[in-house]
Amino acid sequence: MTDTHAAISPSSAHARARLWWEIALVLALSVGRSALYSVLSLIQALTREEALGDQSTSLNPGADAQQFWDVLYQFLSQFFALVPVALAIYFLWEPGRSAFRRIGLDFRMFGRDAGAGVLLVAVIGIPGLALYAGGRALGITVQVDASPLDPSWWTIPLLLLAALRAGLTEEVVFLGYLFDRLRRLGWSTWTIILSTAALRGAYHAYQGFGAIVGNIAMGVVFGWVYHRWGRVMPLVIAHVLIDIVAFVGYPLAAAWWPALF
Repeated sequence: MTDTHAAISPSSAHARARLWWEIALVLALSVGRSALYSVLSLIQALTREEALGDQSTSLNPGADAQQFWDVLYQFLSQFFALVPVALAIYFLWEPGRSAFRRIGLDFRMFGRDAGAGVLLVAVIGIPGLALYAGGRALGITVQVDASPLDPSWWTIPLLLLAALRAGLTEEVVFLGYLFDRLRRLGWSTWTIILSTAALRGAYHAYQGFGAIVGNIAMGVVFGWVYHRWGRVMPLVIAHVLIDIVAFVGYPLAAAWWPALF
């Protein structure tokens, strides 16, 4: 019986690579994550002292073993959270045109991007702290409780990974992907900037009205900068730095100066 679906020519390296990426992304967003977690669960069961056939409810493993599995699952959680970013980049990829270069998510001008990112942190981060304080005073912003940093060696690396994931997710999707797609729909530049800024605010609505206003303002600034520069990298750097301060710096400051927090 002849297959009715035409196979991709082996000589079409780009088409084959794109097909493999498509398969990987679909699996990662669907059954792939569950399959990997299921295999890891079996491996974890096999490492216990009790035979697999005798296990009904899992025995409490030793502290070191439990910590290892906890860290592994947290790392994998951050990894799978980056799959939508990869999917957005996949959709932006065109024959002969790298999606990374199209949206400026590369290291060609890293020094300049890093400097611009630090400048944006000053422009966004300092007023953001003032807005948070004002929102708390007015009772319209949820209080951010700084949990003490766990002394384990993996705590800060996982927080840094979470900051990187947040920066890539928001800037690649809100700016790199949506700007391209909405332009193709005929939207004007400022309509795109304001719409994506409003979406950014809604994305952080759980933090209260102060955070909504702050993130909308951040979205307007970031959207305008992306329109002018055409590069996502400095915005990712700025976002990651802001989140590092929030995830790591804020708990440290709260521990060092509790009277101020």
